[in-house]
Amino acid sequence: MTSKDLASLASLFADETRAAFLLALLDGRAWTAGELARHAGVAPSTASEHLGKLVAGGVLAEERQGRHRYVRLADPGTAQLVEDLAARAGPAGPGGPGAPGNLRAASTARAMERGRTCYDHFAGRLGITITEAMTGRGLLRQDTGFALTDQGLAWFEGLGLSLTPKGRRPVARGCLDWTERRLHLAGLAGSALCRHAMDTGWCVRIGSERAVKVTPAGERALEAALGIDAADLR
Repeated sequence: MTSKDLASLASLFADETRAAFLLALLDGRAWTAGELARHAGVAPSTASEHLGKLVAGGVLAEERQGRHRYVRLADPGTAQLVEDLAARAGPAGPGGPGAPGNLRAASTARAMERGRTCYDHFAGRLGITITEAMTGRGLLRQDTGFALTDQGLAWFEGLGLSLTPKGRRPVARGCLDWTERRLHLAGLAGSALCRHAMDTGWCVRIGSERAVKVTPAGERALEAALGIDAADLR
């Protein structure tokens, strides 16, 4: 990569509307241009122009189904870059710089801080709580990098979750949490655990943002599996 290439990539993030799109897409789902336009409060034509630049720059991948155009983050590495930039943007919460502007925004920010998805794994206090519980039980090591122990691999197998490596994505990776300022579990393990929790009803999405909450069934399951007190999940 040349300096020109790096500057070109950086320019894709240096726009508030495009940044709003990228943060929204951290929920791991594909969005239509219209949905992103409404989310960012811009005209559909403006959204299309920005999305064209992000797709051309390789930051987003585009899919078409009939008349609908969907976009998503290109890959986990792109999601990691967005989350890392957000974590370094300042002490503000998920809504961006500054305090939330109204009660609804404040409620959304609190929900996002409590628990959210970061592309395909858990973040916020939920992600940190799970990560620390796994570390405390000897399932995860953070002292010599970020890696599952043999006990941790067996724990995932016990849940019926395969962690067979795919491509260059690591089995476990620490992702800097932008609200907690600590590392939460990402990589194949983080993705598999998040998917399992959503599929089994341990966690559910709330609202139109990336926020998630732990269900009563999830509280019981996480206490049994990791010894997490239900009060720490609320």
